[in-house]
Amino acid sequence: MAVEITEIIPLMTDEYGVIRVGGTRVPLETVVSSFEQGATAEQIVYQFPALKLADVYAVISYYLNHRKEMELYIKKVQTEEQRAQRFVDDKFDQRGIRD
Repeated sequence: MAVEITEIIPLMTDEYGVIRVGGTRVPLETVVSSFEQGATAEQIVYQFPALKLADVYAVISYYLNHRKEMELYIKKVQTEEQRAQRFVDDKFDQRGIRD
């Protein structure tokens, strides 16, 4: 007899298209980046106390099982962040502010 288990991955996409973890404001790429830099799930929860340990483990597992899709999403987010930073830098010249 085979048992089929379905588990919901604690990822939600907000109104801006940002994937967030476990109903918190912590974005997926933050958890993945911490994990890729060597942090354990426990260390990630310590850094971001709004997260639940089980959710972090589930997200890491999902990331590892869907690495290609997740890396494409993260690359897209990073590209959008760089574009936004360039816009701000071009629009609001920071030179001389501290003078």
